[in-house]
Amino acid sequence: MKYTTFSIWLRAARPQTLAASLVPILAGASLAWHHNMFRWDTTLVALICAVLIQIGTNFANDFYDFVKGADTPDRIGFERATAAGLVTPVAMYRATMFTMSLAFLFGLYLVWVGGWIILVIGLLSVLFGFLYTGGPYPLGYNGLGDFFVFIFFGIVAVMGTYYVNTLEWSIESFWVSIPVGALCVNILVVNNLRDVEQDRITGKRTLGVLLGETALKIEYLSLTLTSFIIPFFLYLFYEFSLWILLPFLSLPVAVQLNRHIWHHEDKRELNRALERTAQFMILFGVLLSTGIIIQ
Repeated sequence: MKYTTFSIWLRAARPQTLAASLVPILAGASLAWHHNMFRWDTTLVALICAVLIQIGTNFANDFYDFVKGADTPDRIGFERATAAGLVTPVAMYRATMFTMSLAFLFGLYLVWVGGWIILVIGLLSVLFGFLYTGGPYPLGYNGLGDFFVFIFFGIVAVMGTYYVNTLEWSIESFWVSIPVGALCVNILVVNNLRDVEQDRITGKRTLGVLLGETALKIEYLSLTLTSFIIPFFLYLFYEFSLWILLPFLSLPVAVQLNRHIWHHEDKRELNRALERTAQFMILFGVLLSTGIIIQ
């Protein structure tokens, strides 16, 4: 199949996973709106930075997985541009550097607004974007990917967005970040479940390789349950109305997804499950944010 240059780079950016960068910004900004401290400028720039960092991370994964030999011809996941010969390794590396540099430049506005702590957060986010698959001890190759995704795409992204809106830290933003981070990790869980056999062969020590497929299924279910527990927690212990329980409208979708994760017959089916997990994260995130705003 022939691809245009634009479509090649669009596929390499993996738009089906960008919920991981969109939902945290939405959640953090919604809480700022709830407290009457919302800012359009910082929210928009934070969104641009988050999307650029995730795309840059995806480019870095494409490059480093190819260099390390993790993308084999037996791969059943989404096509990788470098491994497929659609983009040269040099071009992919340059695209990674350019995208991360662009995120840093946009982030300088947030540093101007929020101070040195935002600079530290931004630099660490970019650094770990590289270290996920690059460096001498790549996180994604050593069972640490889930933890760092939860921290940076959940807690850091939500709390950081709230901070650049309000210039205050909030315990509420921490609790809101928990379901966001949990559902973001679930995208990675599906990815690792799909690729567990290839990862084992290539020496990629994900949690699936280290603990087995059943552990990944339990992780997916546990993170899903956690995401539904937090709205109840916010309703019971913080000043949120029943609207905060809006995410429960998405419960039938969550049940269906978990059934598919536990009972799929072909690993190729998990490509669709990964996309649907990201779509579920958007649905849950929109409902949660709506519940936060309508108070």
